[in-house]
Amino acid sequence: MNLIENAKKQIDSLISDAYNRAAQAGELTQGAVLTGTVEIPRDTKNGDYASNHAMTGAKALHAAPRKIAEALTKYMELDGSYFRSVEIAGPGFINFRLGDKWYADVLAAIEAEGVDYGRTDSLRGQKIMVEFVSANPTGPMHMGNARGGVLGDALAEVLSRAGAEVSREFYVNDAGNQIEKFALSIEARYIQLIRGENAIVFPEDAYHGDDIRELARLFREENGDGWLDRPEGERRPAMAKFGLEHNLPKMRSDLERYKIHYDRWFLESELHAAGAVEAAAEELTKRGYTYEKDGALWLATSKIMGEKLRAAGKTDEDIEKLGLKDDVLRRANGFYTYFAADIAYHRNKLETRGFDTAIDIWGADHHGHVARLKAALDALGLDGENRLDIVLMQLVRLMRDGEVVRMSKRTGKAISLSDLLDEVPVDAVRYFFNSRPDSQMDFDLGLAIRQDSENPVYYVQYAHARICTLIANLADSGLCAAKAVGADAAAMSGEYERELIKQLAGLPEEVRLAARDYNPSRVNAYVTELAARFHRFYNACRIKNEAESCACGHLLLCQCVRQVIENCLTIIGVTAPEHM
Repeated sequence: MNLIENAKKQIDSLISDAYNRAAQAGELTQGAVLTGTVEIPRDTKNGDYASNHAMTGAKALHAAPRKIAEALTKYMELDGSYFRSVEIAGPGFINFRLGDKWYADVLAAIEAEGVDYGRTDSLRGQKIMVEFVSANPTGPMHMGNARGGVLGDALAEVLSRAGAEVSREFYVNDAGNQIEKFALSIEARYIQLIRGENAIVFPEDAYHGDDIRELARLFREENGDGWLDRPEGERRPAMAKFGLEHNLPKMRSDLERYKIHYDRWFLESELHAAGAVEAAAEELTKRGYTYEKDGALWLATSKIMGEKLRAAGKTDEDIEKLGLKDDVLRRANGFYTYFAADIAYHRNKLETRGFDTAIDIWGADHHGHVARLKAALDALGLDGENRLDIVLMQLVRLMRDGEVVRMSKRTGKAISLSDLLDEVPVDAVRYFFNSRPDSQMDFDLGLAIRQDSENPVYYVQYAHARICTLIANLADSGLCAAKAVGADAAAMSGEYERELIKQLAGLPEEVRLAARDYNPSRVNAYVTELAARFHRFYNACRIKNEAESCACGHLLLCQCVRQVIENCLTIIGVTAPEHM
């Protein structure tokens, strides 16, 4: 239940009813429709909600806003509503102050909904796919993959809590040039292991990591030296298959350790085997968006994007300045490009599997690919502009003592996701990475393991553990929380209590906005502020020494805070400990 939205809707209703009464009394012109916006003022000294209805209605009512506001407040009936008072401010703003009923209803909603508190139905009926990480399976996952994993997972959870049917997917690029290079790299190291380092020059554009050496060693250990005598066309596919069969389970286990679980691992090779890549290219050709040049099949990307830009009002001169280029779909050697496979994959998402929206989490360095892929889907009649959304995330720098860290202390190699999780708790990694995807991030390794209020995840988890300890101690002394209905209103009337309840009321709205904006980092900011308000309340209100009725009411409030913190941490994929 969104009590903030309910309060705003009730203000609209109260004002409408007041207008009707004022019009019937002859104090305002009849027959108008009074509309406006209701906002929460930054400074609550001016009220808990502010309405501009009197100002927006001035023209229709042929009266000064202040005069309209005076008539509306005169005929306003607050009995039974969420509000205890209404007053006029400035040129005609109408300010409302919340009463006991609203505060009690917030706690009642949390008490009734429990782990489901914060869910909304803003995306009900929507079928959404979130594809994230999709790391190249030819090597270990790096920091970009680590950040994308959390952002994608948390976004999927937020969308689900906003009412959508959500699927999480990992796209495995197990075909194409990178796999050919992968096989070539393992083959070269395999030959060097048997015949010596100088037996073959390792290709400059091959994969040079130690993980390739290890795969070659394992291949030789399991298969011996006999593969040297096999034909190249047989040897390389076998080595690629061997490498993928070792790397993919490792990727799965690392992501499981990271608390990321996919609904499907989709193989690019499935698209090729099913003829889906060829079919997508044929459909684009049928629609007149391809041409052949130098033996290759090209997508007329510049034509498609130009048509869209002209429809949006751009001139030919504007479009010329953009330097739009076309894309190869099928090379002269008959092999389809990665871009062609990407088009087929997204066609599979939107057309074959019927997702209403496909969301991809990409690194910012892929920004140039966004418009091209959307254009290709538009050309297929799939409305890529509106049905494909790309969330671009910025880079991550690991820092320790003010210095950039590039190597793992344990391995002496570039830091992978696995290395990071060996050094920093999963909770801290997830909490830190689920923050502002649109800005570059400095991940402070020292801060992430500190156990004090400077570490935001510790700060929030400590608030949860503190409440759990309080509840247990009060239960031992025989004190139980009141029920929300009938709780002592006096226990909820103080400044700290009301500020805390207002924050509790905000979770459904934060979930709605996080889903709307594809920004799950809002949950981090929200729960950090909730923890701060709780700590201020806790330090000001010593529950153990209070009268029983007041203490029971405060204990109810604490239980609601604990539940909401748990719900927020669950969205982010972080544990809510009972002891610290």
